[in-house]
Amino acid sequence: MNLLEKEALIAEKAVSLEHESPEAILKFAVETFPNIAFACSFGAEDVVLVDMLQKISPQTDIFYLDTDFHFKETYETRDRLEQKYGKKFIQVKPELTPEEQAAKYGEELWKSDPNKCCNLRKVEPLSKFLAGYEAWITGIRRDQAPTRANAKKIEYDAKFGLVKFNPLASWTSDDVWNYIRANDVIYNPLHDQNYPSIGCAYCTRPVMPGEDPRAGRWAGTDKTECGLHK
Repeated sequence: MNLLEKEALIAEKAVSLEHESPEAILKFAVETFPNIAFACSFGAEDVVLVDMLQKISPQTDIFYLDTDFHFKETYETRDRLEQKYGKKFIQVKPELTPEEQAAKYGEELWKSDPNKCCNLRKVEPLSKFLAGYEAWITGIRRDQAPTRANAKKIEYDAKFGLVKFNPLASWTSDDVWNYIRANDVIYNPLHDQNYPSIGCAYCTRPVMPGEDPRAGRWAGTDKTECGLHK
């Protein structure tokens, strides 16, 4: 499928898939683009999609960006999911170890230049990994942040040059947790400790009552995204 054919398909399906279920969107995605991968952060939305994918297309690649800075609870959630589904998630690592990054850019880069840190440990590894695929799946929702408000269920990702599926784009947080409870899905226990959005340990804090759900990410800065979904 060439780029023009993909653009035509995306324009058509962006309308027709809008009111389809996440399961129907996943089924269309994996059947239309067999060379597809799901980016999993082990947050609430993503464990929902892991569960759905195991029922629809268990052979589809699932990968995670291992920044080396995740909470231990995140790694433990990964291990529990792998054991439950008998599925090995693909580890995608940065080129630099934490020690090499500190030597080259200074200690605690996440404080001095969080955008640079995210670029080195997330964006660049993702870009290289996705070069081997023609489409990818994410767990973003429109109501998570203003930067995601216009996300479509299917769209062309110009940043990475491939088709992007957002099956949960129209879901609310309640939809996510209703699915988790109804299907007994394993989830990160930090969600029960006031962490609605979980990133790297150095850049994520608990969210206080009344705060925006993503207020705990890069608190004290004007940063709201790691750069993967712009």
